[in-house]
Amino acid sequence: MSNDTLDLDNIQGDILGGGLPKKTETFYFFEVTKVDRFRSQFSEFVPLVKTAAQVNGHREEIYAHKQQKKPGLVTFAAVNVAFSQSGLSKLGIQGDLKDKAFTAGQLKDAQSLGDPGSTTDGKYTPDWEAGFKKEIHGVFVIAGDCHGSVTKELHQIKHIFGVGTAHQSIHEVTHVRGDDRLGEGHKKEHFGWLDGISNPAIDGFDEAPFPGQDSIKPGFVLAKRDGDIRGQDRPDWAIDGSFLTFRYLFQRVPEFHSFLEENPIILPGLSRKEGSELLGARLVGRWKSGAPIDVTPLHDDKELGADPQRNNLFEFKGSIEANDQSRCPFAAHIRKTYPRADLEGPPKNFNIDKNRIVRRYSVSFALSVRVLY
Repeated sequence: MSNDTLDLDNIQGDILGGGLPKKTETFYFFEVTKVDRFRSQFSEFVPLVKTAAQVNGHREEIYAHKQQKKPGLVTFAAVNVAFSQSGLSKLGIQGDLKDKAFTAGQLKDAQSLGDPGSTTDGKYTPDWEAGFKKEIHGVFVIAGDCHGSVTKELHQIKHIFGVGTAHQSIHEVTHVRGDDRLGEGHKKEHFGWLDGISNPAIDGFDEAPFPGQDSIKPGFVLAKRDGDIRGQDRPDWAIDGSFLTFRYLFQRVPEFHSFLEENPIILPGLSRKEGSELLGARLVGRWKSGAPIDVTPLHDDKELGADPQRNNLFEFKGSIEANDQSRCPFAAHIRKTYPRADLEGPPKNFNIDKNRIVRRYSVSFALSVRVLY
């Protein structure tokens, strides 16, 4: 297991920081059909893969473009790649990554994940789209400033792997494309809440975490780095890799908003609309602006929500022992996913860091996360 300084040239760009810059993104899932040919062609593909160091450079270029108030967007496209266990096995890559969920594959976990489906002769089949029930060996993650940039990059990838020719080594299983939300929805997830606030900072990469943004050891996200408790047992080639979880979900946004409107919290001084907004805030743990209800429990504070120096600077005040949920309910989304100081007491030596994830919302309907545990 390595404790050295992180090698940003050896880490794919979507893993650390804000991930790949994007206004649109395509996930191209594939099956390897000709192993030897794929291995040969893959060496030509590798230079396309954007590293964390290169992404840092892209972000600096984008920042300078904005500061200079130049029109339009910086033209760019960025590619990363991930393989499933079946893909690694197909390619003859040896070594146990010591992760049962990864080895088994998400299809095997569908029932325990609560995905709708049916059981026939003792076998559970989820109601997934047909492509995702097929064998998938890998996925190309392609992000860019516009559809044209992403499409051009995807065409180059297909050309390298001979798609549509006698030299083809892969077959498309399915693909998913999504776009950044525009207007008032910009930087917000599809229910309307400000997104990406609570990702942890990574030691050795994030030099200036925001107040309240906890830092975690890189090994909680990167294999064989400091903090990876299974690092010594993983193969050497896995260093700086990370497990990508892709979930393709459809959620009932209009129905959710209708529920809020029909069930406002009734309190003196609150209008019905404000009561509906309060109900939504208590379900999530934040107001749509990003302001935490633990800090401002009854009214939204848009300036607080938009301020990264303050919008994550809190611990949940209501104690479990006193059953105090006056500020933030125990079942609120952000409190369940990251309990903060709630778990600093018993059970003894409980380390919440190993349960942290790094979220990558690419579109309003697709979610990818990076996590080792």
